[in-house]
Amino acid sequence: MKVCILAYGCSASFSDSEMMAGLLRESGFEIVDSPEKSDLNIIVTCNVKLPTEKKMINKIKELTQLEKPLIVAGCMPVTQREIIEKINPKASLIGPNSIQKIVEVANETLKGKKVVFLEDLKEPKVCLPRVQRNPVIHITQISSGCNHACAYCIVRFNKGSLFCYPADLIIKDIKDAISQGKKEIWITSQDNASYNFNGKNLASLLEEVCKLDGKFFVRVGMMNPASMKKILNELIEVYKNEKIFKFLHLPLQSGSNRILELMNRGYTKEEFLEMVESFRKNLPRITIATDIILGFPGESEKDFEETLEVLEEVKFDTVNISKFGARPLTPASKLKQLDQKIVKERSRRAHELVNRIKEELNKKWVGWKGEVLVDEKGIGNTWVGRNYCYKPIVIESKENILGKFVKVKIKEAKANYLEGVLLE
Repeated sequence: MKVCILAYGCSASFSDSEMMAGLLRESGFEIVDSPEKSDLNIIVTCNVKLPTEKKMINKIKELTQLEKPLIVAGCMPVTQREIIEKINPKASLIGPNSIQKIVEVANETLKGKKVVFLEDLKEPKVCLPRVQRNPVIHITQISSGCNHACAYCIVRFNKGSLFCYPADLIIKDIKDAISQGKKEIWITSQDNASYNFNGKNLASLLEEVCKLDGKFFVRVGMMNPASMKKILNELIEVYKNEKIFKFLHLPLQSGSNRILELMNRGYTKEEFLEMVESFRKNLPRITIATDIILGFPGESEKDFEETLEVLEEVKFDTVNISKFGARPLTPASKLKQLDQKIVKERSRRAHELVNRIKEELNKKWVGWKGEVLVDEKGIGNTWVGRNYCYKPIVIESKENILGKFVKVKIKEAKANYLEGVLLE
C-alpha cells in the first residue's frame, strides 16, 4: 500500500512525520510524495497560530476531496477534533504523543474503520526508524510537552506536561544518525532549556553530544528565557564548543514588562537583555533569532513602542513576527481583542524596522571566508550552506555538493541570506 505524509509546523512535527514514515515503511508500506499517487494520506497538523489553523483546514478539505482514506495527525486532533470531524467524519485521528501506533491506525483505516488514538503514550520518540526529508539533517526530539503556562499558547494543551526523554537514548539516536552520514543535528522540543532527566540538564546533554566522534554541527532550537536563565552560564560554556552552531533562538514575545506579565512568560525585559548580553560577550558574532507577538490583548501604543525599542537595541538577526490570534482553551482567548487595523499597522512598522536591521547585520559578513556545511538544495545550480553562526549562504555549483564542507567567501548580503563563492 502507498502512503503519502504531509507535514506542517515545527521541527518536531517534521520529525514525527519522518518517524511515522519509517515505521510504515518497515512494516511494508511504500512512501510516496504525492497525495494523488497514494492509497492512504496522512497529514501532520499544526494549530499554533490562527493563519496556520486556516491553512490546515484548507489542506484537510483538499485531501478529503480526493476520496481516499485519511489520517489526521499532529496537534490539531487533540484540541480541535470537532473541526476535523465536521470536514471529514471518517478520518482517523492520532495525537503527537502516540505516533508509535501509526501502523495499527493505518491498517485499520485502510479497512474502512475510523480509529481515534489521542492518548499520551509517555514513550520517548527517539531511536525509531525514519524516512528522512533531508539526507544531511537529523532532528532529535529531547522531550515533549511543557510545564510553562503562557497565556496565549495552545501547544501545551496539545502535547501535555513536560516529559523528558532518557539522555542515553538521545545520545544513541544522535550517534546512530552520525554513523549514517548526517552532518547537522537539530535539538528540538517545545522548550529545550526545560530539559532535565535525572539531574542532567540541557547543557550537560549537549556536552555529551559534542564528545561524539565525527564532523558535524548541532543546532539548538528554541529555548524559553524563563528556563534558560537558570542554566545560562553552563549553556554559554558548552556553546563555545566548535560543534555547536553559534545560533540562539530566544523568543522575546514583547518588550513591555506589563505585557510579558499578562502573557505569563516568567521573565522581565531586563532579564532577557542580560541573557543576550551574556551570550554576545562570550560569542560576539552569534546569530540571535527571536519571536514577537503584536496585538496581544491590552497592548497599548506605549507597550508596542517598548517592543520596537528592544528590537532596535538588540538588533536580532531573525525576527518571527506574529499578529495575535486567539487560540482555543487559552486564557488570552477570553480577553478583549484589539482592533485588527491597529495590529496590522503595528506589524507593518515592526517588519520595516526588522528588515532594515537584518540587512545591516548581514552586510557585516561580506568578505568573510570560511568553512560552510551545505545542507540544502537551492534553485537551479544553487545550494544553501551554513557557516558556524548558522548564516544561510547561497552558493553556485554545477557539482552536487549537498552534505559537503566547503570553503566559501561571502560576496554579497541580502536581508534574508548571504551570497558566497566557492574557494579552491
